Amino acid sequence: MSTLPPCPKCNSEYTYEDGTQLVCPECAHEWSANGETEAAGDETVKKDSVGNVLQDGDTITVIKDLKVKGTSLVVKVGTKVKNIRLCDGDHDIDCKIDGIGPMKLKSEFVRKV
Repeated sequence: MSTLPPCPKCNSEYTYEDGTQLVCPECAHEWSANGETEAAGDETVKKDSVGNVLQDGDTITVIKDLKVKGTSLVVKVGTKVKNIRLCDGDHDIDCKIDGIGPMKLKSEFVRKV
């Protein structure tokens, strides 16, 4: 009989060890084997240049002229961008700018409207 704890997500008794992680084969949930519980907020909070919390669907304004890599286009100061989507990575805002097209922006160069 296994001495491993059941899955905290689905209570399956068929958990197994994978290095330092415990894995549930039924729901694919992974957690730390050393007994520490995961932080309740897995999501990181994205903030704009002045500290306002950003969410999907927000409207933002660009606070600095941004050169578009690979072209001679520039996103000017004050450009409004509607309906943003937050994503992970270095550039954490996915959006579509009129006249330029789809782009990724860093949250440090925008301000929530």
